[in-house]
Amino acid sequence: MTTPQPPWLSAAPAAADVPARLGARLAGALSRQSAQLPPDIQTRLRFAREQALQRARFARTATAGGSSRPLQGAAAVALAGGPTPAPRRPGWWLRTAGLLPLLVLVAGLVAIQTLRDREHVATAAAIDAELLADDLPPAAWSDPGFAEYLRSSQP
Repeated sequence: MTTPQPPWLSAAPAAADVPARLGARLAGALSRQSAQLPPDIQTRLRFAREQALQRARFARTATAGGSSRPLQGAAAVALAGGPTPAPRRPGWWLRTAGLLPLLVLVAGLVAIQTLRDREHVATAAAIDAELLADDLPPAAWSDPGFAEYLRSSQP
C-alpha cells in the first residue's frame, strides 16, 4: 500500500528548474503589485531593476583570471556591486575602550567597600569611646571579660 503524494511532488522538476520558476513567480507577483504604486516610486523601482540587470550581466560576463569560466559566488557579487572595502581591524584604543566601563565598575565597588569599612570602624570607635568615657559601675572593673577587653584595646 502506497501513500498518496502531493501533486507538487509527483512531477519532480529538475533542481535547476526550481529557482527559475520561483524567480518567475516572484517577478510576476511584484509586477502585479507595482501597478498600484505611485508614479515616482514606479520610476525609482524601474531604475533599480535596470541597475540590477546591468550588474547581473556584468557578473555573467566577468571572467576569472582571463579564463573563459565566469566568476561565481562572492567574486561575482563583488564585481557586480563594485569594489568592496577590506574589513578594518579597530585600533588598540577602540579595543581597550571596551574595558573602561569594567574598570570604572571595579573602582566604584572598591571605593564603596572602603567607605563602608571606614564607616563601620568609625561607628565602633564612637561606641567604644562612649563606653569608656561613661561612668562604670565598680562591678565592671572586677569583671574578667572587661579586663581582657581593656588589655586588648590598648596599643
